[in-house]
Amino acid sequence: MPTFTAPDGTELAFHLRGEGPALVVLPGGPMRAAAYLGDLGGLAAHRRLALLDLRGTGDSAVPADPETYRCDRLVDDVEALRVRLGLERMDLLAHSAGGSLAMLYAARHPQRISRLVLVTATPWALGMPATPEHRLAAARLRSGEPWFEEAFPSFEEWLAGKTDFDPAFAPFFYGRWDAAAAEHDARADEEFNDDAADVYGSDGAYDPPATRAALSHLTAPVLVLAGELDGGPSPELARSTVEAFPEGELTVQPGAGHYPWVDDPAWFASRVAAFLDRAPSAR
Repeated sequence: MPTFTAPDGTELAFHLRGEGPALVVLPGGPMRAAAYLGDLGGLAAHRRLALLDLRGTGDSAVPADPETYRCDRLVDDVEALRVRLGLERMDLLAHSAGGSLAMLYAARHPQRISRLVLVTATPWALGMPATPEHRLAAARLRSGEPWFEEAFPSFEEWLAGKTDFDPAFAPFFYGRWDAAAAEHDARADEEFNDDAADVYGSDGAYDPPATRAALSHLTAPVLVLAGELDGGPSPELARSTVEAFPEGELTVQPGAGHYPWVDDPAWFASRVAAFLDRAPSAR
């Protein structure tokens, strides 16, 4: 397992999977160990994935200062990983909460990005959180599922802040609730650093106007991939995210939820690989 040292001395780990040109991968959660990403539905057949365990998760060390879990302060860790990999510029993929970290990195180091892929990424860094209305609208699309009637009322109460999160809500986050989805979800508790997650988006983490201004000058191509059945972000919110990037494009994976590489691995891997392999446009 390769490691590197962050600027503040914290030892961080990353995991290499596959062959080919490097693709740096940032996990979501927030603050979930990268193991849940697997090989991203077979994307490792096209790219050598470098999956970062953010500080305090997976095989990375716990930092001396817990305030360094804040999203904007993690940008230095991503830059240190680029240096460790010896990449002048890098292709970067981020999932879910990791999308905000990727946006902050691209805003601060635009010259280091070759291509950016944002997978079901809620754009907190742009000041656009997924709302309860987004999530409820997506949940209602599942009304024909056998588990819906039992799960939906408590899901609605959770979004209203009346109850705690219940594992019974898991089916709403997948395009189809089958054995593969259940197995993927079962590992979640042991992969999260809940204390770090509380710090990730805390006060000072985001400055949406400054981030938008910086990203308006990003010349790298950006793919924003949404799941048709995801509520956080919904395809509509993903479409608004695209507008922040001069070279942004949106793709909506049919029948997918928040983990599209689990729902339809072949579709996901082929679509992302095609974007990454596309010849640069003439400028």
